[in-house]
Amino acid sequence: LYDQAERLAARSSFPTDAPNNLLARYLYYMGRIEAVQLNYSQAQVHLLEATRKAPSTPATAGFQQTVHKIYVIVELLMGNIPERSLFRTPVLKKPLQPYFELAQAVRVGDLSQFQDVVSRYQDQFLKDQVLILVQRLRHNVIKAGIRSISVAYSRISLRDICLKLHLDSEEDAEYIVAKAIRDGVIDATIDHEKGFVKSAEVHNVYGTSDPQHAFDKRITFCLGLYNESVKSMRYPGGDHRKELAYADEAIKRERELAQEIENEEYDSDSDAMDDATDEDL
Repeated sequence: LYDQAERLAARSSFPTDAPNNLLARYLYYMGRIEAVQLNYSQAQVHLLEATRKAPSTPATAGFQQTVHKIYVIVELLMGNIPERSLFRTPVLKKPLQPYFELAQAVRVGDLSQFQDVVSRYQDQFLKDQVLILVQRLRHNVIKAGIRSISVAYSRISLRDICLKLHLDSEEDAEYIVAKAIRDGVIDATIDHEKGFVKSAEVHNVYGTSDPQHAFDKRITFCLGLYNESVKSMRYPGGDHRKELAYADEAIKRERELAQEIENEEYDSDSDAMDDATDEDL
């Protein structure tokens, strides 16, 4: 169904003059489709726009809750941790409680806590139709755990990593650490003979390109928000142009009339001067 929906969205175009309530629903469904299709960055943009296009009224509380449930998962899949203030919003606090515990498990990188949250709220995730996305978070939990271990330990054995992350074997730990090194999650080396991981020295983050990427991301978001605001502004129709045309014609007639009056006055003055000259002669 998601593949068919993606093909339908690719072959059709959403009208630009649609009302905000329809646009919000369209953005929500597009974000959901893209999240399932692993396009998390675009899904994040569409879901965020859906929350902003929807009216903030008690009647739309259910829609806001539904959108934010998927938005939180997409944020976690992208490696981001949602702000705590989001979960404290009165209209979202209770519905997002399972997702708040999920975000805590991902943040600390505790695989056992993550599995416990998934097992306790599995029915809720099934009801919200997000279980397939929640199951993808397991890899993110392991990456967060490896990142925490790499920061805390300059040198640690693969067996200790296996115990801390609750993995099945040291071979799994070695594979996961190697993949994290290849993906740039951690900066470390593996000693396969002695069976330990040695972390590199922590460099100053401001000496890397990370601040530049974060700044570029915020600029892109602000420019996109500005463009959407300009598109959403309502401009008057073409009726005012007719009024302007009538006004221009009226001004033109007034000028012609003033010119004619001036010419008549000039002619009368000239005739009077000619008569006075004849009398003098």
